[in-house]
Amino acid sequence: MRRFPILFFVAIALTLALSACGEQSKEDVVQKLEEQESEMKGYKTDASMTMKTGKEEQKYHIQISHKKKDFYKVELENDQDEKGSQIILKNDSGVFVLTPALNKSFKFQSDWPENTSQPYLFNSLIKDIKADADTEFNATDNHYVFKTKTNYQNNQSLPYQEIYFDKKSYTPVMVKVFDQDMTALVEVQFSNFAADDSFKEEDFDVDQNMAMTSSDVPVSVPEEKLAGSEVLYPEETLGASLWDKQEVDTENGERVIMTYKGDKDFTIIQETASAQPASARETVEVNGEPVQLSGGLVGALSDQKLEWSDESTTYHLASTELTQDEMVAVANSIHSYSEK
Repeated sequence: MRRFPILFFVAIALTLALSACGEQSKEDVVQKLEEQESEMKGYKTDASMTMKTGKEEQKYHIQISHKKKDFYKVELENDQDEKGSQIILKNDSGVFVLTPALNKSFKFQSDWPENTSQPYLFNSLIKDIKADADTEFNATDNHYVFKTKTNYQNNQSLPYQEIYFDKKSYTPVMVKVFDQDMTALVEVQFSNFAADDSFKEEDFDVDQNMAMTSSDVPVSVPEEKLAGSEVLYPEETLGASLWDKQEVDTENGERVIMTYKGDKDFTIIQETASAQPASARETVEVNGEPVQLSGGLVGALSDQKLEWSDESTTYHLASTELTQDEMVAVANSIHSYSEK
């Protein structure tokens, strides 16, 4: 009869002992992540991103550099198109998207990256975790895992994400972004994440970054490539049909103007041109936001216009009737479909 109290107290003691050396709570891990973010003067990391938002899976490599507090450099390179790389810069002058192949940049007066989720930025991941009151948390053998809502201003079709942190270092390991059916359409894998306080403000300068990358891209596009550039059409037209198409020769290439009419009208201009010399560098002021497109591309989105570059081709999508989400959907479908 005396064994039961003894076993009971032994069980309680074991439970307390296991609890004392057990897993960290969600609050403990979030606090540790916040402390690490606060203490770092900067960081750099590589990442590989896989996107399944179009018909064809797209993969690209990302190099991220961050200097506390508001300096960012994100280099995006499509695995299938090394010459079509782009760079997102944030410095004291604003936010820029550079396209070295065209010697062209967009300049934004924007709150990026604070105003939208960024699955490849450590700071953004912590912000999303803290912002979601319903964040789910669990621990595996090697990772702390958070499931949160996303905050994509121009893409409501990706509402959830899972964020994996290394248990020992509290650094990001992987991010999966899901659609409404919990199908993972975007996956980011991090590598070589390291705190780095060696960055200078000059590392985030537009001219310096354009000069550093311009030697890696062709100064011009061969004439045969300009002449043979394929005209791409959107697969997603939201009920509209191609109503008119005009082809215009320009000094540097070709311009194709396509007008769609139907439930919601819009116009697409596809313009192929050779790269300009450094003295003719073009900077376009945008009253809008940088937006992530399929294929590792970054576009400039305003209320009624979306513009982006893909290697030697610039696209303009304009509409007074499409929403921003719809413009992004049309733009993403252009890269996977060519009308015969």
